[in-house]
Amino acid sequence: MADQPQPAAAATAAPPKPAMPARPAAAPPRKGEDRRNFLVRWLTSPWAIAWVAFIGTMAAWTLGSARFLFPNVLSEPPNKVKVGDPRNFEEGKVTDNFKDRNMWVVRYLGKIYALSTTCTHLGCTPNWLEADKKFKCPCHGSGFYITGVNFEGPAPRPLERWALSIGDDGQIVVDKSRKFQRELGQWDNPDSFIKV
Repeated sequence: MADQPQPAAAATAAPPKPAMPARPAAAPPRKGEDRRNFLVRWLTSPWAIAWVAFIGTMAAWTLGSARFLFPNVLSEPPNKVKVGDPRNFEEGKVTDNFKDRNMWVVRYLGKIYALSTTCTHLGCTPNWLEADKKFKCPCHGSGFYITGVNFEGPAPRPLERWALSIGDDGQIVVDKSRKFQRELGQWDNPDSFIKV
């Protein structure tokens, strides 16, 4: 058997594959390009985004806690305001120089009183209409006479009055820490007006 010729394996085998062409050599990276690519890949990775979100949340919670522990000090205008000499107010006139301080000073029928500028319906600020001799609320149309008594619109009660007194220097002092309501019979209180 050793003498028998073996079929040629080379004849039945596939011819060898030609060699693959060599890949072109990669250009060497320019200086700094590797770092830039690394930075871009790192900054856009899910881990980096998660850390940024975590640190941002912790910073917001810390600032919120500090704001809660150290609140702003509320500065309010003084409750007592000097509005001037009683002789400076004309009969039948409304002085709205103090509207920004939430009051009108009125001299009417021998009395001076200070009305609150807050409508008793929903808290808007009425306007004094000199031609019509009334306060008119622009929000819902409530109307008030010069005395502060409501006569039209949805306002359920008259305007409130602030306490008045004469100071040591002869000026009228309006005390906004005390208010008087007509429906409670408080307009008869001598502190709610000054006779002139």
